[in-house]
Amino acid sequence: MKDTQMEAGLYCNSCKEELPHHVYYINGKIVRVECQECKRTMVFKVDVLKEFYKEVYKRVSTKPNRVSKEYKKDMNRFLTGIPIRLVSKPYRLMKDFNESMHTIHCYKKRTARK
Repeated sequence: MKDTQMEAGLYCNSCKEELPHHVYYINGKIVRVECQECKRTMVFKVDVLKEFYKEVYKRVSTKPNRVSKEYKKDMNRFLTGIPIRLVSKPYRLMKDFNESMHTIHCYKKRTARK
């Protein structure tokens, strides 16, 4: 699960002018917009668990296609990389899982305060 943020010039209803705002996303969906001047925040409800499940489903369902493209592109590189990938896969999965759980926890913590 990917959480990102960016800065955008948006109109603030409190300040009555266009000012820089922080826009926070989870998997490309806006979850929060905060005015940098007055700190007014708009929170958008997102079902983060549903987003997590959709991401896992997409990754699992597209894996056979991604693997077949990879071995068709360069069979030798694919075959020589398998042992390293088999050993490192559990660590990569745990890293992704922990990052996703951290994102979910932070989102729930922020929305619980509101």
